[in-house]
Amino acid sequence: MQMQASKEFYAELKILTNVHHLNLVRLLGYCAEGSLFLVYEFIENGNLSQHLQGSEKEPLPWSTRMQIAFDSATGLEYIHEHTVPVYIHRDIKSANILIDKNFRAKVADFGLTKLIDFKASYHTRNTPWLDSMRHCDTAVVRTEGITEATGLVALFEDVLSQPDPREDLEKLVDPRLGDNYPFDSVLKMAELGRACTKEDPQVRPSMREIVVALTTLSSETKEWNVSGFHGNTALLNLMSGK
Repeated sequence: MQMQASKEFYAELKILTNVHHLNLVRLLGYCAEGSLFLVYEFIENGNLSQHLQGSEKEPLPWSTRMQIAFDSATGLEYIHEHTVPVYIHRDIKSANILIDKNFRAKVADFGLTKLIDFKASYHTRNTPWLDSMRHCDTAVVRTEGITEATGLVALFEDVLSQPDPREDLEKLVDPRLGDNYPFDSVLKMAELGRACTKEDPQVRPSMREIVVALTTLSSETKEWNVSGFHGNTALLNLMSGK
């Protein structure tokens, strides 16, 4: 990076080199001679964006996508709840989710955005990083022959507001999957995403609740285990299939 780093910036980097979690890309070190260089561990399979949008790669199976979602949420829950100081990512997108050789996900750049001066009103642990996704240029669908792009949040909100969203929701699933996915799981994931992108940050589930929800969704049991969702009526209803 071409920048003049402050003492506070270096102090933050020293903290980040000591934050270790399976689902966080590890910052190994840094060098500040002329420019600032950050040295991260090598992640073999690139980023999630390349797998979702790159035609040269094999399509990720639905189970792998679920695992990646769970891994990402687990990494975010760790920095939201268990690091000192607490970090809020604010720039979650597929390019910042890296995939290792075992197709497990690691969140990248999780600490650097904290060094930017954001409004205090955004300091909440209830998925605040999804504020940017409501208007994010990377989270859009472009339809052939139509110049305007549709934001994914608005797109899914429209589909999920229908009495029977199945037909339209199936049109939004990666066509490379064919029929190799459980529709009920896709619907639950869409509903979970909808809960995370509510306009009011205070009614969004916390990252801890998201991790529990994704654990439930990944379960092979047919019954929804709702015992872990206390105080969040919307998430309780979602996980119980209402």
